[in-house]
Amino acid sequence: MKARKMRKIINLLSIFFLAISIFNLSLYAQKNSCVECHQELEDELLALVEAFKIDIHQQFGLSCADCHGGNPAEEDIDLAKDKTFKGAPQRFRIPEFCASCHSDSRYMRRFNPNIRVDQLDIYRTSKHGQLLKKGDTKVALCTDCHAAHGIQAATHPKSWTFPWNIPQTCSRCHSDTNYMKDYRIPTKQWDDYKDSVHAHALFEKKDLSAPVCNDCHGNHGATPPEITSIAFVCRQCHPSTGELFSQSPHKKAFDEMELSECEACHGNHKILPPSDEMLGTGEKAVCIQCHEPDSEPYQIASRIKEKLDAFIKKIRHAESLLEQADRQGVEVSEPKFMLTEANSTLIFVRNLTHSFSLMEIEEKIEEGKKVVAEVTNAGEAALREAKFRKTGLIIATCFIFLLSIALFLKIKQIDKKKSS
Repeated sequence: MKARKMRKIINLLSIFFLAISIFNLSLYAQKNSCVECHQELEDELLALVEAFKIDIHQQFGLSCADCHGGNPAEEDIDLAKDKTFKGAPQRFRIPEFCASCHSDSRYMRRFNPNIRVDQLDIYRTSKHGQLLKKGDTKVALCTDCHAAHGIQAATHPKSWTFPWNIPQTCSRCHSDTNYMKDYRIPTKQWDDYKDSVHAHALFEKKDLSAPVCNDCHGNHGATPPEITSIAFVCRQCHPSTGELFSQSPHKKAFDEMELSECEACHGNHKILPPSDEMLGTGEKAVCIQCHEPDSEPYQIASRIKEKLDAFIKKIRHAESLLEQADRQGVEVSEPKFMLTEANSTLIFVRNLTHSFSLMEIEEKIEEGKKVVAEVTNAGEAALREAKFRKTGLIIATCFIFLLSIALFLKIKQIDKKKSS
């Protein structure tokens, strides 16, 4: 009996000590001397640990040792920095350092089966990569655009590569006049972009599809677009405009003069909202930059602007009639809907101006004028209806007023007879 109890006690103690051993081994396996050591340091060395807490690599279960090597389970710093320890890479080696994982398709597939693994190859074709190959370590590297220990997914709003953060990310270098002085390129791109129609869409309307730096220049393969490719860059978002320009007489002239298609009239970083004033022969018209007053293109530009202005005037007149009728209580929902068709035609005509075909523009405007004429007639009819109602109301009011007076006098007469 005693022997049986003793065996039970021994078994329980064995299980207890085995559990403690497993627990200690678990703690040992999870131990990270890198973090423990850096948490006792200050400034930048401590900031690394804090930043890594939100890092995308940490979220996928990677640790310091996965990038820097070493044995984080060892408390002794000399033992922790074993033969696998790589430390921080030299600046010019950072692209290859990151690519040791990011260019390994088999390794990266574990985390994302659709992720690209050609970033390093593309980077080498970029202006940054070409200058780095020549020994210029001031150029942008992976860590300059993505950070080092606080890297977040590009879809995260706080990521340096999230759409509305990209302009600021690029401007950290490209707006620094002192840093960029050796490259002899402008440093006001960010200031220009902030005033552009694209920045307005991005920052005020929160339209994440609005183009930012990498949409036009590329990201890992960032390079200034050549004159011949600028139009194709713009056509990513404005395909119909580009197609119209390709069929216009300007296409051949621009090619011969080596002018960049869209940029020549709209600019690059400071692309302002297009306006009708850009057309024609006024002070703000872009046509007069190239065409002389006595030339045929100058006259065509003038006629296009006249036709467009006349069409807009008719639309605005029709709108005014409908607004007046609506305020006076007449139902005008149907002609208002018809007017949207005229406004759609106006948008089409404004885009059609990139064809610089007076005949096509006139044809489309005539189509729109027919719709506007119907709307105008409906608006005038609605105002006549409102006037008729107003006249009827006045007559009815006068009749009721006279009837009230007659009734009052009759009552007075009856009361007088009764009193007498």
